[in-house]
Amino acid sequence: MIKMSWDRVLGRVSFINCEPIFHSLDSKWRVLSAPPSWLTGHLLRNDCITAPIPTADYSSFSDDLNLIREIGIVGRERVGSVILFGRRDLESMRDIALPSDSSTSSMLLKWLLNQRGLDPKFIEMGPDISSMLESCDGALIIGDRAITSSIEYPDLVRMDLGSEWNRITELPMVFGVFASRKDSPPDRVDQARSVMLNQYNRFLSEPEVREKTISIASSKVGLTEVRISKYYDEEVSNLLDEKSVMGLEAFLETVCEQSVDTSWF
Repeated sequence: MIKMSWDRVLGRVSFINCEPIFHSLDSKWRVLSAPPSWLTGHLLRNDCITAPIPTADYSSFSDDLNLIREIGIVGRERVGSVILFGRRDLESMRDIALPSDSSTSSMLLKWLLNQRGLDPKFIEMGPDISSMLESCDGALIIGDRAITSSIEYPDLVRMDLGSEWNRITELPMVFGVFASRKDSPPDRVDQARSVMLNQYNRFLSEPEVREKTISIASSKVGLTEVRISKYYDEEVSNLLDEKSVMGLEAFLETVCEQSVDTSWF
């Protein structure tokens, strides 16, 4: 088997929040699926031409990366897949387990709790809600696990981070940004962007594509198609519009405490 050139490889988050973009890519492109925090390393090592990386990681590596316009992982008013669970009320949590696979959500949680004058101890752990809550009063869970855990343990949900961010800022929360290395060939980056945007627009406009994507996502996480449809309609979007860019800039400046001059391909 011949290895495909890195500039024909698209990184993607291994959660269903990216499924509408990658549901049926042309065979000219290969997909590299990984947890959010792993994708940053893949991108920096030239394992792929572009990838959706944690927004907090872009803040750390903005000198090396450009953002790709119009595409991202954006939370609406309620996200549903970035949730703090707990066996205690928020105000009485002494320690909180943070997942090892996301930097943005962990930074956001610390900031949100600080806004309430709360300062629990944070412990990084593998993203398993049972073991996390055995060790700590609270557990931050992201992605597909958060959706399924909120159904399995509805009484343990303490905060939807996207909803809380929106309540404070009145802006969408951008959990992931699509980025490329600044030294990547611009024509290939533009091709990648066009392919991904076209896939997402097909998901939005073609009922057959939408139904197939929802069915695939449903089988991946074991949730009903009705729940998956609600997730895509009301909780997560892959379009980085003007208001989302405002939310992105607010996160970089307020939470990351870094005045980042965002650069775009």
